Formats: sequence, C-alpha cells, structure tokens
Amino acid sequence: MKSGLNPVGIFGGTFDPIHFGHLRLAQEVAEHCGLEAVHIIPAGKPPHRNEPVCDPALRMEMVRIASTGNPLFFPDDREIAKKTPCYSVETLEELRKEWGNDKPVCLMVGADAFLGLASWHEWRRLFDLAHVLVAQRPGFDIESRMTDPLRSEYRSRLSGDREKLRHLPSGLIMTMEITPLDISSSMIRDCLEKGHSPRYLLPEEVLVYIRKHGLYQEKNGF
Repeated sequence: MKSGLNPVGIFGGTFDPIHFGHLRLAQEVAEHCGLEAVHIIPAGKPPHRNEPVCDPALRMEMVRIASTGNPLFFPDDREIAKKTPCYSVETLEELRKEWGNDKPVCLMVGADAFLGLASWHEWRRLFDLAHVLVAQRPGFDIESRMTDPLRSEYRSRLSGDREKLRHLPSGLIMTMEITPLDISSSMIRDCLEKGHSPRYLLPEEVLVYIRKHGLYQEKNGF
C-alpha cells in the first residue's frame, strides 16, 4: 500500500434545511475515520427526489451558517449553480481532477441512502472514485435489507480497518454506528408550516436565518 494520506469526506444532500442529524453524522463519521475535512455539498437539482422547497443559494447559506466554527466542515457550493441533475459520480470526478488520483476520498451516506445505491447513476463507478462510509443507527442489520447486486459489492468491499482509508484512494465500504437522532428536514418544514417551533432540531443561527427570510411558510416567531 502507498504511504498514508489523510482522507477527506464528501457529504451531499438537499439540506432543506440542514439540521443536527446531518451535522452529528458528519462529525461522528469524520472522527471515527480520521478525516481531515468534510465537504458539505448541497445539491442544486437532486436526481433521486423531489425538487427542494428552498432554492440552492438559500440552502447553501444555511450550510455555511451551520458549519461556522467547526474547522472540520467545509461548505462546498460546486453543485448549486447546476441546472441539470447533480450526480455524485460527476461531482467525485470533478474533485478527482482537483485533488489527483492518490488522495483518499470518502463518500458519506446514511444507511437508507446506501440501501438505494444501486439506483444511482453509474453507481459502480463510485467505488473507482471514493470509499463509501455508511452511518447507521445501533443494531441496524443493513446487510439483511440488501438485494443483489448491492449485496455482492458490499461483501467484496467491506472493511473494518480504518487505517486502509489512508493508504487506498477508493474502493472500500465501511459501516459505523452513530448516535441515533430521529430528525428530518421534512419534520422541520412541517413544524414551520404549522407555526410550531423547530428549536433544538437545528442550529439556532439557522433558525434565525429561516425566520429572517420567511422560509418554509413560517407563520409565527419563536
């Protein structure tokens, strides 16, 4: 194996809005795997889900606000201006051109997203470009929920050796249990639409920004 290089994490999503579930996942996975940084990348036009409620620039600003003060987090705006669907494989190709082929790159996903990986655009090529780090709640039996061909890739690439992340640029799958926080962006939007408070589900500074711009049809201030 090559001499070790500190891996960098890539964490994409709509972040509509970003919340403590996102941030805690990024923090715990980064610490567990010894990542030097996590690039948090809001999607401009996500290919696998409905159009986000907030436009990309607003979601990007909320990511910037939520990342302030954490030296691990790097808000990355490379996808927000794209008018076409934002595919992870294309973003990883772009990053490889910037960082070279030797840098260990880790794509961070939750368990639910990973179980749908075989539906992603050119999904097998992801392993040529990055490791895949899967965050799951304690006791979650992820393999029993897989079907082929994902199960075959999972079994051949699974590793529990964190040191390998520093010596290989891509190709491994690693799973880890993280603190279960049952928070979703849709829950927060629903709170705001109903005039309820989402306080303590997301950073206070992000909530201030939401109020200031009247996002998610907020009806009352809290």
